Amino acid sequence: MKVMKYLIFILGISMISCENYLDKAPESDISDKDAFGSFTSFQGFVEEMYNCIMDPDKGGAFNVCLFADETLGPSPYPFDQGDYWGNSGYLFGQSVNTTDGNSRTKRVWEYAWYAIRKANLAIAKIDEEGLFEGTEEERNHLKGQALFFRGWFYFEVCRFWGGMPYIDRMLDPTEDLFAVELSRLNFKETALKMADDFRTAADLLPDHWDLSGPGQATKGHNKGRINKFYALGYLGKAYLFAASPMINEEATGNNAYDPELCAKAAAAFGELLQLADRTGLYRMQSWASWTDCFWRWNNERPGGTECIMMPTIYDRTRVRWSTLGGMVPSSIGMNSGSSADVPTHNHTKNYAMANGLPTNDPESGYDPNDPWTNREPRFYKDILKDGDQIWQTAGADQYAQLYNGGRHRNDINPPSVTGYYYLRYAPLGTGFSASTANGLQAYKPYLRLADIYLMYAEAVNFMSGGGPGAKASNYSITALEALNVVRNRAQLPDLAPRYYADKDVFFEEIVRERAVELAFEGQRFDDLRRWNRNYDPRYLDKTALDFDRGPDGKPINIRERVVIRRTIDKKHNWLPIQVRYTTQYEGFPQNPGW
Repeated sequence: MKVMKYLIFILGISMISCENYLDKAPESDISDKDAFGSFTSFQGFVEEMYNCIMDPDKGGAFNVCLFADETLGPSPYPFDQGDYWGNSGYLFGQSVNTTDGNSRTKRVWEYAWYAIRKANLAIAKIDEEGLFEGTEEERNHLKGQALFFRGWFYFEVCRFWGGMPYIDRMLDPTEDLFAVELSRLNFKETALKMADDFRTAADLLPDHWDLSGPGQATKGHNKGRINKFYALGYLGKAYLFAASPMINEEATGNNAYDPELCAKAAAAFGELLQLADRTGLYRMQSWASWTDCFWRWNNERPGGTECIMMPTIYDRTRVRWSTLGGMVPSSIGMNSGSSADVPTHNHTKNYAMANGLPTNDPESGYDPNDPWTNREPRFYKDILKDGDQIWQTAGADQYAQLYNGGRHRNDINPPSVTGYYYLRYAPLGTGFSASTANGLQAYKPYLRLADIYLMYAEAVNFMSGGGPGAKASNYSITALEALNVVRNRAQLPDLAPRYYADKDVFFEEIVRERAVELAFEGQRFDDLRRWNRNYDPRYLDKTALDFDRGPDGKPINIRERVVIRRTIDKKHNWLPIQVRYTTQYEGFPQNPGW
């Protein structure tokens, strides 16, 4: 019984019944040949793995999925109080159902293990002699997707819970499941196995399905299908995470970057950027259409030219009733209720000034008594402040009243607890109304080209012989130039020379640039932990801006107030694993400190 319990756990299957025809009894009329014999039927099996991808802010309706220092709600987040056992609306707590078309039922843990099991089955079947009948290109598409998904779903589990046993084959219920190969690995060890899968997947997958033979049947509708860019992006990301200080310290005791793994990450990102330059299949979004990365009106799919991987869209109406419901004032009728997820004031200070200098630079011109003037362009596209227009309709809610005693600070329930709202997925403003909200599509990207440039800069900076002026072995631009690509797109000048005097000074600008360019995308929590900065005092306080509104509409009597100091120490690098799993099997211990 103990062995069987572990088998159920490690396959990631909640005991489901009829939703998957491939789980029917042996006497079923569906044979392996029916399921895996042709490209069309085999691809139907692979498609189920796409339906295991979490849409981060829509699980369980709106749920908190930003666990670092960027946002606050009307009540303290459990993570901010040191309670990492909860947040099940995003992380765990659902039986697997890949056919319900409901983003609210999806979670990270259960769906990842289920998809890993499916990926292993797909890999076994594509290599089974005499079963699949199709072209070599079709075979490569199928196997490449399965290998990518196995690596990717391991990455999703491991970035929250740490290293895992890397199951790379179908398990037999009769075999000894207490084997050494099923023991937990550390993150670095697991990431290197992910990297092997991503590397092989990249070698098998097309640049884009629209350009391949198997993709012609769905030409024009292949934007979300796994291709070479996905695999190369996560190949670099697996290496960079494994190279990062927290993960290297876990593996070796050295709280510093692993330069050899940084070089491998840089080469993977360089290969991707070289491919993008050569093909034009992915390119940086123009500044004028930057928000296309995050949202579009009229039920148009966002992502633009830049986003490589986006969440699966299960039900497009959930943007109105989940995303907007948790991010906009409750009084404008977007189904807002108990949630009002808003930016912290401490986070807004990451945005530079219009001259490109950080706010803590004496020459930047930043005035804490006039904090919203002459800020960089992304500030105004991301942050809604007092006096800004909220929506088209005239009345009490047309303009933000976020000053002390203002309507959106005190009179509605829940109010903004910090004095801001954020716009990245909820484009409040002159064009916002109930009718346009019905057609809004807004999603958090998993991987986009700006992130690749910034990770390239980080990896090159810390590889052997690296630094701001260094380049990857296979790409033509320096770490500094990669950072400037992102800055320049945001209408900022090149980084001032004093900020790339050495690799450590330059890294602080990478940290700040990632905080801004990737704000509210779920990257910050991963970044602070892998850098061993999650418990750094610089990132603990979540603050609000209290102020009165002056006669000229500008804030007066300004006071930055600490709302909560996050309760974080080293054990919070990894989330605790639910006790029902760690008590079943000796080779699967709890994370340190829990």
